[in-house]
Amino acid sequence: MRCDLHVHTIHSGFCTVPGLSRVCLESYNKPGELYETLKRRGMDLVTVTDHDSIDAAEELRKHPDFFLSEEVTVTLPSGTEMHAGVYGISERDHVELQRRRTDTESLLAYAIENRLFVTVNHAYSSLTGRRAGEDFEVFARDFHGMEITNGHMLACANRLAARFAAKHGMPVTAGSDSHSLHGAGRTFTEISGVSNASEFVTALRRGQGVAHGESGNCWKLTEAIASIGWSLVRSNRSAALLSPLFAFIPAFSLVNYFRERTFAWYWGQKMRTVEPEDRALLLRVAEL
Repeated sequence: MRCDLHVHTIHSGFCTVPGLSRVCLESYNKPGELYETLKRRGMDLVTVTDHDSIDAAEELRKHPDFFLSEEVTVTLPSGTEMHAGVYGISERDHVELQRRRTDTESLLAYAIENRLFVTVNHAYSSLTGRRAGEDFEVFARDFHGMEITNGHMLACANRLAARFAAKHGMPVTAGSDSHSLHGAGRTFTEISGVSNASEFVTALRRGQGVAHGESGNCWKLTEAIASIGWSLVRSNRSAALLSPLFAFIPAFSLVNYFRERTFAWYWGQKMRTVEPEDRALLLRVAEL
């Protein structure tokens, strides 16, 4: 069975770009349209990972092949933030995860107690801000899985995530991270020998997931930003005043491309400098 384990809808809230944080949504995907797009592209199961929200479920729960998930914005012990994918949850789980998202230890303890599968999403991206070396220790020691193919992250960042997951024996996932319909379902996780969502999530935790599909690049980011921009204009006519800024989208994408490459390169090199005995310790802890 196939499932895109990282997609967004209008319920992911407003974007974080200064100046647009109160007028532009992260995604203009309507849940129903996203569902139909994913099914057309061969997804056997459908889930949505909106930022700290499960509101898309109101429209999608009628489908027997839909299961509830979300992308939780977690504050790590270092004070940095990361995005964690949590799959196969209930509405009660959502409430508890949001209540605990600034306390990583409490959140992960709850996840273990309730048999929830929690992944590190786009670990080698600057999307959620700065990173600290100790964050990677937490990823290896405490989290259950690693997203190794993200449809909007650069191939170099995805390769580093795959290497990290392999080194620490972590189950893997893949998803498009699509904020527009264009990329949805083009990156996905596949598991053989399962017949429903419950079995799929159980198999994910056991490490049976296989990542498939595209990584991101400068062109895909340009296309996604342009799509979101035009959706903003269609939904809010006064936003047409911002349309001259669309000419700068390629330049923004290029700057972001170099920033992301630099971020991935830096942390890729940084993690290689860990002493061998420290690496061995992290591996032993991850296996517990």
